[in-house]
Amino acid sequence: MLQEINSLLDIIVEKNASDLHLHVDKPPTMRVNNQLVEMGKKPLTPEDTVSYMKAIASAEQQAEVEKVGGTDFGYAFGDKARFRVSIYRQKGNINLAMRLIPYQFLTFEELGLDKQIKELCRRPRGLILVTGPTGSGKTTTLATMIDYINCERDSHIITVEDPIEYYHTHKKSIVSQRELGSDVPSFPEALRRGLRQDPDVFLVGELRDLDTISAAITAAETGHLVLGTLHTTGAVRTVDRIIDVFPVDQQEQIRIMLSVSIIAVISQQLLARADGKGRVAAFEIMVATPAIANLIREKKTYRILSELQTGTKYGMITMDESLMRLYSSGIISYDILLESAYDPEQIHLQLGEKRK
Repeated sequence: MLQEINSLLDIIVEKNASDLHLHVDKPPTMRVNNQLVEMGKKPLTPEDTVSYMKAIASAEQQAEVEKVGGTDFGYAFGDKARFRVSIYRQKGNINLAMRLIPYQFLTFEELGLDKQIKELCRRPRGLILVTGPTGSGKTTTLATMIDYINCERDSHIITVEDPIEYYHTHKKSIVSQRELGSDVPSFPEALRRGLRQDPDVFLVGELRDLDTISAAITAAETGHLVLGTLHTTGAVRTVDRIIDVFPVDQQEQIRIMLSVSIIAVISQQLLARADGKGRVAAFEIMVATPAIANLIREKKTYRILSELQTGTKYGMITMDESLMRLYSSGIISYDILLESAYDPEQIHLQLGEKRK
């Protein structure tokens, strides 16, 4: 069965598909250019998916599936790629979802990120957040940023991930990668312990709860560069989300701490290209100027959008402006533009009767 799954993974790498789904009563299916494509005609049986699981999961991981109904881990496919594996029960059956993680780091230019983001990565302290829905490429963006720091700065970088996806070798920096579950029990614990390990940079895989967010802000405030992700869309929602996680009697203090520590919010979406050749990222970028820090302190986050619209010289851009640039360049279609825009009515008015 290992040979069979390796054959499927070879196709995933060759086609540059993003995901492989091994689901009972369905043939192996890959996601290419955001479309699900069946890899054959024969539906998988419950015995097939159990065999696939046993071929790539350790005894401990299989025990976790038995105990809690699922497990996540990284799987190295030789020297071709790594996969983020999610094994889960569904109607009593075992299913697998495997996401391709290329070994090659993308450059800022390949991602489509402004060169000014590089300057933010040189900051000695503060909080940089990369946000967006699941599957929007946040992990890839963070990997590029960590690789840049690793090449350009002599720092101790500590990453806390669930699971480890991109592997970083030591370059100019020392990189310590800790995996949730096997190396450390929780994100907050990793951050607290990490402060005693002579860190310069933290990467927090996900700011998923109050304790993790609090620990990340504290680390950023005490002289460390902290990079993390949130499943939010847009700079305004991200700032509000962080503040709203805290009890009302702590929110005033958190506003002040966040206004001092936040460096930037990078929100992103991955969109199908109009030519059908893969996907492209659209970005909203907020850089924390003194004016934006003041808006955060004064509970006026609703005015941040206007700062983004006028902050081009700082590298800022709204999501809708980013989408319009992609559409004007012929990279995305009119339908994708409207479907992905935060304010589709305004986009429609701007374009008038023009169509793809």
